[in-house]
Amino acid sequence: MTHIVRTAAIAFSIAAFAFAQSPAATESKTINGKTVSITYASPAVKGREGKLFGLDGQIGKDRNYPIWRAGANAATKLHTDGELDLGGFAVPAGDYTLYVDLTTPNEWTLVVNKKTGQWGLSYDKSADLGRVKMKMAKPPALVENLKYTLTDSSLTLAWENHSASVPLKVK
Repeated sequence: MTHIVRTAAIAFSIAAFAFAQSPAATESKTINGKTVSITYASPAVKGREGKLFGLDGQIGKDRNYPIWRAGANAATKLHTDGELDLGGFAVPAGDYTLYVDLTTPNEWTLVVNKKTGQWGLSYDKSADLGRVKMKMAKPPALVENLKYTLTDSSLTLAWENHSASVPLKVK
């Protein structure tokens, strides 16, 4: 009987952990015949409006703050089949990890990092390929679930009351 209870407790713990994970999402776009994709976990605001960003916010509790994984769970992945120009800096074809530097709360900086495959709270500044300032805007309504959007000319990250974008060109 003890074995059954212990097995049930373990199964419940695993299910609870899986349920707590933010859902996986992918944004993909073919531009000039080259595919660009962002794979990420999409957390929800869940009533935490105004309590996510800043040193005292939920993200401020991460050990790498002010560097944010720009998603949840595993690190956010960027894949490009062609060379990108992100706001003036060149990103060769390949696989990368995206972070956002939140040092200045209303002036985000996109960080493209060469290290891949890590959990979202792992960050190695020495592996940064480059950084680019993002253009900030306030979305017309609360963005409940974090969302990346790729267009022919931009990469945008929106969540809560923030929208941040960078110009995008595929060579």
